[in-house]
Amino acid sequence: MENKFSISFKNPSTIRRVFCLSMFLILGLTINAQANLFFKDTKKSFGMVKKGEVVKLEFDFTNTGNEPLLITDAKVECSCTTVDFPKQPIAPNQTAKVLVNFDTKSVYDRQDRIVEIISNAKNSHQKIRFKGVVLK
Repeated sequence: MENKFSISFKNPSTIRRVFCLSMFLILGLTINAQANLFFKDTKKSFGMVKKGEVVKLEFDFTNTGNEPLLITDAKVECSCTTVDFPKQPIAPNQTAKVLVNFDTKSVYDRQDRIVEIISNAKNSHQKIRFKGVVLK
């Protein structure tokens, strides 16, 4: 009885088909392998503070992807805001923090600020936001 499912590698077209199928599978797995940046909370309120205080906020995040996450930059709206983020890669399922410092010495009244976090994740541009009131 002849086996219908045997593959003969003597035929060049069979070799090409097997090679193409293998490459397709490898590329498919590679494309799906990505980091994913997930913030527990993307918005925070610091309430009311007196002018001149430095507000410190922590934004917890997790890499929910299947490749290491690397944050490469953080963009802020003004020089009154500084951001500290992990410089080392964050492994899949690992949690870390982005620290935001908001110096209120040059601002007052209602404040609503956005920080853009840039990374190698498939959602590479994430925005976190904080707001509150600075009293004179």
